[in-house]
Amino acid sequence: MTKIAKPSAQSLFLQMQFNGNAIATGTGFVYSKGSDHYLITNRHNVTGRQPETGKPLSALAAIPNELVIMHNRKGRLGEWHEKTEKLLANNDTPLWHEHPVHGEKMDCVALRLTSLDDVEIYSYNEYDSAPRVQLGPADCVSVVGFPFGLMAGGACAIWATGFIASEPAFDFGDLPLMLIDCRGRPGQSGSPVIAYRSGGMVSMEDGSTAAFNGPITYPIGIYSGRINDQSDLGLVWKMQAIRELVSACP
Repeated sequence: MTKIAKPSAQSLFLQMQFNGNAIATGTGFVYSKGSDHYLITNRHNVTGRQPETGKPLSALAAIPNELVIMHNRKGRLGEWHEKTEKLLANNDTPLWHEHPVHGEKMDCVALRLTSLDDVEIYSYNEYDSAPRVQLGPADCVSVVGFPFGLMAGGACAIWATGFIASEPAFDFGDLPLMLIDCRGRPGQSGSPVIAYRSGGMVSMEDGSTAAFNGPITYPIGIYSGRINDQSDLGLVWKMQAIRELVSACP
């Protein structure tokens, strides 16, 4: 990909709907396993309910049954088109998959994509073998998504940048979570959180320093909103838990 930063196209705009009526917007991204491609997003996006209380997020108490995804058009970077995916089977059974251990406690799901005609997939699993960037408190990270349903030209994502706020080696709340200090807003739920370095000398996880001729992306996890409305501390489900989730998908 040229001219734009790849993560700008890898984040996908989502619109949650009930029988064709828009309820809310959010963000997702693709993680692949073999020939299967899964949309990764927050559980509260597909359930339409607050993770803590189970109350409907919509003022109309509507619960989504389908998801409209703004995909990249195949072979035409800078062009997009909408695809619709069902969230529920005919018997109202959820079509998404949850973490095999944490289940509904983890605000992250994987939905197998079925409508991919003329779609270009830019999957985040390509970074599994990427160089591991050194991460620690106060290191810079970005939440790449669609705050308030806004797009940065076409369907390119908007970058909100902040800092790691907890030790990545430890779990927050005894779950695979870490904290970032970043001004998150509605619509960013489900955004990938990445360490993006434009090139040059970069500190690596093993303590070495490496030189890169171009940008490198190191995914950290998925953004799940702020710890409360008075704080800019945001919750990030760690990337390893996302890999475990997809690995367990049938």
